[in-house]
Amino acid sequence: MSPDKSAEQMSVAELAAYIDHSVLKPEFTVEDVGREVGNGVRYGCRTVCINPTAIEIAAPLCEGTSTGLCVVVDFPFGLSSTPSRLAQTRDVLTAGVAEVDIVANYGWLRSGRADRVEQDLRTVAEVCHEAGAEVKVILETDALTVDEVRAGAEAAIAAGADFIKTSTGFFTGTTQHEQTGASEDMIAIMLDAAAGRCKVKGSGSIRDRAHFLRLIDAGIDRMGIGYRSTPVVLGVDHDTAPAGAGY
Repeated sequence: MSPDKSAEQMSVAELAAYIDHSVLKPEFTVEDVGREVGNGVRYGCRTVCINPTAIEIAAPLCEGTSTGLCVVVDFPFGLSSTPSRLAQTRDVLTAGVAEVDIVANYGWLRSGRADRVEQDLRTVAEVCHEAGAEVKVILETDALTVDEVRAGAEAAIAAGADFIKTSTGFFTGTTQHEQTGASEDMIAIMLDAAAGRCKVKGSGSIRDRAHFLRLIDAGIDRMGIGYRSTPVVLGVDHDTAPAGAGY
């Protein structure tokens, strides 16, 4: 989106509306998930981004608040079969989630099979839209060349994606780029590839406030922020941020 004022001029509530508060660590206990989902709600984030098994914990905490549920599907590798991905998506949609983040098969993108990626993603996008949910397609950009990122963006857009997204935050292979995750260079490439046809979400390596604000000014639509970094990028004190961070 093109903001009507600079990020520096935005209130905490306006800034929090850009954030999917990431609560995805596989080692998290039930208590950890509840605490961090609660913090995402307290900060006033747009969504909390969770694994499917966390829905039962997160849904009651988000109910009646401005913070929605964003659930990841086939995460973090994106290697399940299309019928399996579709079943996983239908399962999480029964909980009334607002958004689904799904990983594109980036091995297929590296193989020049963007057509197959498009076909696979279309089935997921269709069921999400039937349920009134948005779908974000994670391209795992660190694993791809710029040309492959652009091909992936085209496939996702053709499939009906509402967002294209940079990273899972879990990729540990050799990066194709000097900067990883949601670098300013990669976000510029993603925004150019989207060309206004879908929204762009940056995720990975957004840990300081200056970077966060620059991406907003560049025109990004959403950002996945790790649970430790949310108060940092918002410029709030973790211990004193009020419910909804509406100040």
